[in-house]
Amino acid sequence: MQNPTIVKVKSARSNSLKSLLQLFHYVKPYWLEFSLGLFLLMVASVSGLALPKLLGQLIDGGKQGIVSGKTTYIGWLLIIILVLQAIFSFFRVVLFVNVTEKTLAALRQTVYSHLIKMPMRVFLHKRVGELSSRISADITLLQEIFNTTLAELVRQSVIIIGGLVLLMLTSFELTIFMLLLLPVMMVIGELFGQFLNKYAMQVQDKVALSNTVVEETLQGIFSVKAFVSEFFEIGRYRAHTNEMARLGMKGGKYKGLFSSFVIIGVFGTLVAVIWRGVTTGVASGELISFLLYSIFIATSISGLAEVYTSLQKSIGATTHLFDLLEEPVEELTDFKSIAPENQLHGTIAFRDIHFHYPTREDINVLQGVSFEASANQKIAIVGSSGAGKSTIVSLLLRLYNPSKGGIFFDGRDGTHIPLSELRAQIAVVPQDVFLFGGTIGDNIGYGRKGASQEEIIAAAEKANAWEFIQRFPLGLDTIVGERGIQLSGGQRQRIAIARAVLKAPRILILDEATSALDSESERLVQDALDKLMEGRTSIVIAHRLATVRQADKIIVLHQGQIVEEGTHHELIDVSGGLYRNLSEIQFTN
Repeated sequence: MQNPTIVKVKSARSNSLKSLLQLFHYVKPYWLEFSLGLFLLMVASVSGLALPKLLGQLIDGGKQGIVSGKTTYIGWLLIIILVLQAIFSFFRVVLFVNVTEKTLAALRQTVYSHLIKMPMRVFLHKRVGELSSRISADITLLQEIFNTTLAELVRQSVIIIGGLVLLMLTSFELTIFMLLLLPVMMVIGELFGQFLNKYAMQVQDKVALSNTVVEETLQGIFSVKAFVSEFFEIGRYRAHTNEMARLGMKGGKYKGLFSSFVIIGVFGTLVAVIWRGVTTGVASGELISFLLYSIFIATSISGLAEVYTSLQKSIGATTHLFDLLEEPVEELTDFKSIAPENQLHGTIAFRDIHFHYPTREDINVLQGVSFEASANQKIAIVGSSGAGKSTIVSLLLRLYNPSKGGIFFDGRDGTHIPLSELRAQIAVVPQDVFLFGGTIGDNIGYGRKGASQEEIIAAAEKANAWEFIQRFPLGLDTIVGERGIQLSGGQRQRIAIARAVLKAPRILILDEATSALDSESERLVQDALDKLMEGRTSIVIAHRLATVRQADKIIVLHQGQIVEEGTHHELIDVSGGLYRNLSEIQFTN
């Protein structure tokens, strides 16, 4: 029976090589340039093999003390070969760099497109810093493959194979003598390669973790400073980078051992070959040629050790990348306009919805939730924290799919409506508004790409945002800063409302949109929301019951189940009802 460890090693090696070969799929569009670069590399490498032979002949010819025609011819031939090698090398480098930059740009675009299309459940167990490291550090590491590693691999291989053939033609006995070490070198090289691959992948993992710390702390810099955690975070980052350095140094010891072995084994053999050649009476020119070929081969074998190390690091990076590309993606479409059959009128129906998050399968967030909302109706969903209110928002947007039951729009199963077209007709104004770091105009315009400045201003006016935007010297061109840090909470909220106004959704979701505002900001935001809700189906998630009294229907959630349903006046009259109790607590206090 085969050893499971051996099977596992073979499988890992197979997957690593598969990932590396997948990388060449991105080279395919530039195959002509790549092939030409390889051709120039091959010609330069093969022509280089003629140098030791010609130098040996030049030495033998020069021993006579007379510059013969043959000696002159050999001298000019050497100069021509060197010039051609220089020209070929220039164009090969240019071609390889061009192919590398185009390939890595295509790979970055593919990885980013894949990242942004992945469903929300993937982001529950993958951190942003780790993912951004894959698209930056890992892809940058792959530059070595095309710029250096591949060229060196081809060049060294040509020199080793061609050099061995020419060595045998020069002196078969000395060649056999020199080759006795090669099988040992190959076995030890394979063993060292496995060690280096393992440590290279571990270092890449640590790089991703350290990037995660940087990203999280910079994004949450307010919390870091508010909780006086600067030195805690510095210590956390130091621990990750020290571990990364420790692994790198440990891998460096193996690399150093391998280099030492190459120096002792290969160059020690060269000394033995020279001694053997001198004692057996090989001609001096022939011995010089043999020696130069031997040095070429020895240097190439030593270079292959570096190439192999670099290749193992690149394999680690490609494995991570293609593992990421195997993650599922949402079925999104880049539509120009919504098909008539997919246009929503605004009727929503939840039918026996059960749901648990993928990372918490033992906790049922929603249990048998059923309700309906007619077109243009205002539905409020209330309940204590953790009741499942925000989960309903995620399900409406199909960020997640229910584990049981269905969500219907205008009587049609939501899963039968193209995802992008469905989301295009729904807008969300959340409590914690996220603004991009660009201008106010860019953030409002995000609601509908290609909107004119007049349309953006009109949306800002409806959202009660134009008044404060005009006070900024740059107006719509004002930079909001990272996550909108230069704006107040009420200003950010009104920009989010303006963005929703510009989108002109058929269904509007307000998720605690006013809960974190002061009285004046809340008044302005609530007025903007009232305008926004006119003529569309609205789902209002709220803790503060004062904001939902005018709703057409109020749904009360408790521990993932609907316990009450009706208007404010109907529910306030229910003796011992949850809504009535919540009202009494809020309005008494």
